[in-house]
Amino acid sequence: MKNKAKKHSKKGFSLIELLIVVAIILIIAAIAIPNLLRSRIAANEASAVGSLRTINTAEITYNTTYGATIGFATLAQMGPVAGGTASPTSAAAGLLDATLASGTKSGYSFQATPGGANNASYESAAAPLVVGSTGQRYFCSDASGVIQYNATASTGGTCASGNTPI
Repeated sequence: MKNKAKKHSKKGFSLIELLIVVAIILIIAAIAIPNLLRSRIAANEASAVGSLRTINTAEITYNTTYGATIGFATLAQMGPVAGGTASPTSAAAGLLDATLASGTKSGYSFQATPGGANNASYESAAAPLVVGSTGQRYFCSDASGVIQYNATASTGGTCASGNTPI
């Protein structure tokens, strides 16, 4: 008869306790995910600014080396030398890595456009691939070397007078 009088206790978690734990995890995720996305956008924008600085340096170097006959260059012209052992030429100067020379890097699309008589000037631009996801701002630079940004594409990513210098 002693066996019947003994209470049976089960060890484990109740359904309510498990639901509370899941709810806490969901609340933490709801707070953390937007911060993570904002951090990624900030990192992509910082990378875009750094890439425009690299393009500015490459343009000046290219113009110094080949400027007497060609002027400033496109991204492809400043790209890597084919074959790795060949000498740099005006068509492949080896001033930019293959990723940046391809025009897409870290959620941004890049372009460098020479212009003016004998390509005596240039303008470079960086636009987010997906606005609000890979970046928020459009960046540009020109032969002055000043990097500017605009929160909208109303200027087409060009260096207009309404842009803000960084």
